[in-house]
Amino acid sequence: MPTATALAAPPVPVDAVFRALADPTRRQVLERLVNSPASVSELAEPFNMALPSFVEHLRVLESSGLVNSQKKGRVRTYRIQTEPMKLAENWLSKQRTLWERRLDQLDDYMLTLKEENT
Repeated sequence: MPTATALAAPPVPVDAVFRALADPTRRQVLERLVNSPASVSELAEPFNMALPSFVEHLRVLESSGLVNSQKKGRVRTYRIQTEPMKLAENWLSKQRTLWERRLDQLDDYMLTLKEENT
C-alpha cells in the first residue's frame, strides 16, 4: 500500500525556494553572496557550526537553485542565482493581489451592512 508521502504531489520549484529561505543561516549566506562569490570556508567562517552541518545548508541552497557552485582544484566557490528568487517574488505578488481583492470585497460588504443598519 502506498504511503502518504508516495501519494503527495512532487514539490513545486517555488516550494524549494521558500524551504531554503526559511532558515536564517541560509538567508545570511545569500546576503553574503550578493556581494561576491565565495568559497565554502569563507561562507562558513562567521557561523559557529561543524563544517558538515554548514555544507548541508549549502546543499539546500544549491538544490533550490538559489546558488550554484564550481569546483576549481580543491576549492568550491558558490555564486548566487537570481531566477529562483523571482519565482518566490511572483508567487508573493499573486498572493498579495488576491488578498487585496478579497479585503476590498470585505470592505465593500461591511460598508453595505453599515448603510443597511443606519
